[in-house]
Amino acid sequence: YNAPVSAGNFTDLIQKKFYDGMKIQRSDGFVVQSGKPENAPKGVDGYIDPATGKERSVPLEIMPESSFMKKKAPEYDFTFEENGMYREQPVLPFNAFGTLAMARREADNNSASSQFFFLLRESELTPSGTNILDGRYSIFGYVVDNQELLRDMKVDDEIVSMKIVRGAENLVKNERAAPTPTTQEEQAPASE
Repeated sequence: YNAPVSAGNFTDLIQKKFYDGMKIQRSDGFVVQSGKPENAPKGVDGYIDPATGKERSVPLEIMPESSFMKKKAPEYDFTFEENGMYREQPVLPFNAFGTLAMARREADNNSASSQFFFLLRESELTPSGTNILDGRYSIFGYVVDNQELLRDMKVDDEIVSMKIVRGAENLVKNERAAPTPTTQEEQAPASE
């Protein structure tokens, strides 16, 4: 799986009906975005977990092609650039109209919560490896049917309801893949 924590978070919020009745908050020809709670307290951009009273956050997670081919876990917490992975390509790139990703604060990789966006650019305008989004945001899907609806969405349009049609049974809650050690030093147990 490419971004299991992000997909699981999004699915959980859909199942909680968090997005039902929410308005589209950005539609500028580049992206269509929503997910910020209405009347959120200052400094809060996402879903407030009723059990803790705190804003839920999910880590940045991106599956590099090289890790996918070796059946490793996604990269967590850091952009490809921060990890020195300048030539690496994500398994799911921002190269298609309707790419679905988690929004986050620019200065905090692990600040995704409930805001999501759809990219409104065609693949020839955002080829893999040449755009500024690949390796910086968690992508977990693509719109494959009715893409024309994205072009028509405007700010203040209402999300009547969202529903997972297929695949929810593949998600496992409250689990995050542990990073795979890459060197002998990382594999050694920590000394006390």
